[in-house]
Amino acid sequence: MGIMDDIRTRLADNNMQMDSETLFEMIAAHDTAGMAEGIRYYNNESDIINRKMFYFDAQGRQIEDDTKENHKLVNNWHKLLVDQKVSYLVGKPMVFAVDNAKAEASEEFSKKIDLLLGEVWDDTVADVATNASNKGLEWLHIYIDKNGHYKYVIIPAEEVIPVYDSDHKQSLGGVLHYYIVSVEGKPRYRAEWWTRETVTVFIENNSGGFELDGGESANPAPHFAQKGTGRGWGKIPFIEFPNNSMRAGDLSVTKTLIDEYDRGISDFANNVAEIQELVTILRGYEGTNLAEFRHNLRHFKTIKVRPGNDSGVDKLEFNIPVEAKAALLDRLEDNIFMFGQGVNTKSDNFGNSPSGISLEFLYTLLDLKASMMERKFRRAVKRMIWFTTQYINMEYNRSYDSQTVSVTFRKNMVQNVSEIVKTLKDSRDMISDETIVALHPMIETPGDEYTKLIAQRKALAESVIDLSKVNIHE
Repeated sequence: MGIMDDIRTRLADNNMQMDSETLFEMIAAHDTAGMAEGIRYYNNESDIINRKMFYFDAQGRQIEDDTKENHKLVNNWHKLLVDQKVSYLVGKPMVFAVDNAKAEASEEFSKKIDLLLGEVWDDTVADVATNASNKGLEWLHIYIDKNGHYKYVIIPAEEVIPVYDSDHKQSLGGVLHYYIVSVEGKPRYRAEWWTRETVTVFIENNSGGFELDGGESANPAPHFAQKGTGRGWGKIPFIEFPNNSMRAGDLSVTKTLIDEYDRGISDFANNVAEIQELVTILRGYEGTNLAEFRHNLRHFKTIKVRPGNDSGVDKLEFNIPVEAKAALLDRLEDNIFMFGQGVNTKSDNFGNSPSGISLEFLYTLLDLKASMMERKFRRAVKRMIWFTTQYINMEYNRSYDSQTVSVTFRKNMVQNVSEIVKTLKDSRDMISDETIVALHPMIETPGDEYTKLIAQRKALAESVIDLSKVNIHE
């Protein structure tokens, strides 16, 4: 049994009540090294920037060599692959559609969801997807502010420790959100323990343990207040957005390839720089001081050697295996795109006028990777919609059902627009106009566009003259 399994059992036996010892154990066991590495590579800080050059002296000691060429060329493949996936999956606004028998109620519910989420959500979900790709997962916190407004905010995964009801990680039993604050000028951990109805706040004391934060007016406290009354959501208002089933960051499958590419191209730059400094072989040189030799060569362009056939100056040149290095870098690039499941945008891969089929083939690996994230994100967004619906029902005295809300990801890829438009036109008798509008590549907001289309058709129908009622003899 692992540490978290033991902690989960103890919390369950204690009715999910947190104590100082358990808090300390949870924070100490929380490994965030992999998350930090993914963020570091995304921010253009790969391992190559820390590379040092060494030599061995006469005593066999390893000494750092500050004079040797040491190029540190970062090739940010990780950021390219992450940005490709995020743009592909959530680059276009997500569509929330309400399926309700009552059209009027459906429209009202849909408008309230759009009002609460709006364009801010489109920007937020892109950040969540980026963070999840770097770290393996990211968290969203739902809350109601002091003015009674529905809000959500990204909480870094490095600060969140979930406690699930079971090994399947489907239902949260508790969430620990911890972060560093300054207390009397010293850094201290502050920890929030969230259960389904309350939140309890702890602060680190001088001895390294935890105690209840006396600065809170109520501790534990309800999740929020509605018209002066404390209430709980009945669920923990933290939503996990996993990158995949393993909760692994994208860097985990490409790091060794990226590191090798950085080393290869940096070493190539070192070779090019070093080959300009030719090794000079002296035979029969009359001087004994090499500094004098360099001075004479630099200023007088001549050096003095003893007479004889065995005297002279030779230069030792190095040949760089350019073709071999280029072939290695090309193979590494191909493997980075293959195992990183991205789209290589080199022009020779696309051609002059690619068809829809060839474009879909190029996007196969990216779509495979993005679809894994989409499945996880869809469930997470549905959980968010549950909180959104609960707020709407409380605030406006409604009884909407979050299960009637469908979530559509509109994947963003290079498309043969004319081909798609023709296919949609030919499908008018087989699919609804609303679906056609949603799939049209030139429409950014399908819901608004469909509403305009209905209004336009209604106006057109009302303007048509009924010839049967016209007296043509007048």
